[in-house]
Amino acid sequence: MTKELVRSDCRYFLGDRPCKYHKEEGVKCSDCKYYDPIKMRILIIKLGAMGDVLRTTPILEALKRRYKRSQITWVVDEGSKELLVNNPYLDGILPYGPEALSHLLVEEFDLVINLDSLPRSSCLASLAKGKKKLGFGLDKRGSVFPFNKEAEEWFRMGIDDDLKRKNRKTYQEIIFKIAGLRFKKEEPVINLRERETDFANKFTKEHNLGGKKIIGLVTGAGGRWELKKWTIEGYLRLIKKIDKEIKDTRILLFGEREEIRRNREIMERSKAPLNNTGHKNTIREFLSLLNLCDLVITGDTLAMHAAVALKKKVVVLFGPTSSSEVELYGRGKKIVPDMDCLCCYKVTCDKHPNCMESISPEIVFQAVKDLLK
Repeated sequence: MTKELVRSDCRYFLGDRPCKYHKEEGVKCSDCKYYDPIKMRILIIKLGAMGDVLRTTPILEALKRRYKRSQITWVVDEGSKELLVNNPYLDGILPYGPEALSHLLVEEFDLVINLDSLPRSSCLASLAKGKKKLGFGLDKRGSVFPFNKEAEEWFRMGIDDDLKRKNRKTYQEIIFKIAGLRFKKEEPVINLRERETDFANKFTKEHNLGGKKIIGLVTGAGGRWELKKWTIEGYLRLIKKIDKEIKDTRILLFGEREEIRRNREIMERSKAPLNNTGHKNTIREFLSLLNLCDLVITGDTLAMHAAVALKKKVVVLFGPTSSSEVELYGRGKKIVPDMDCLCCYKVTCDKHPNCMESISPEIVFQAVKDLLK
């Protein structure tokens, strides 16, 4: 009996079970019209934070365009992997941990790109078997180092606040240069699935949002950067102006567990009709609700990167982090206070008013009006 040919180099080969085309059509490897041999194996290491993972996704399209018939695998933190689900440019996702480590000890890659200068991600990049490595690795002393000269600039910005403050390049321009690519305004990618859009449509019906201009207010900034949050008074004054001057508008409040009390206070004190989207949504449900918005007002957060990926108009309030690094693709406005100490990346501040307290609701409202024209 002649053994059936097995083409394990095919993009659709699974190894532990039949491929989808065998299941659907009964085709065999030896004469399969869907056979798509992999010519280039690429490993991306970008673990977190979540916003950083999302703003790194533009690199996938550029890699696929440059390296034909490539297979791209991404090592990412478990909490961030949902941001990569259903991305048409990505072939595999490896959650950081034992599974990723076991694969890296066995598999070989043509190109390894680590865009994190974190020791744990740099360690993985050094362990990985790659013919070529770009970005950052970990040496025998446990110190992070740049693999290539193009990574030197980002490496130095990570250890020198003055250089970070002087930078005027976007994050995408920087990482594309590290990867040897030319940035052509490739955008971050979020592809919502049918069940996720159904979830948002149900929310729309339950809260009678149909036909309304929807503005999303993201009132938090994650647990690490308390100083990236705008003031409750600022939000209340902004909500009052939106409700009074922009017709047929509904405002959605977004926040995580840390914003439960903050959003409750805004709901109780505001006389405008507001809808709280809640803090128990999964990341994909959060993305589907954010997709309902015509415009999003946020700080430098995951929601900002998600709104950009969903091609929403966005007003972003900056203070302790870099506004220069953020690419809004011509659909947003940056609100940056006139202060010398911006981009400090501090978690506490003794200035009063501080940078976020210095942002006036009138300036934010004008940006909203300009974008909604």
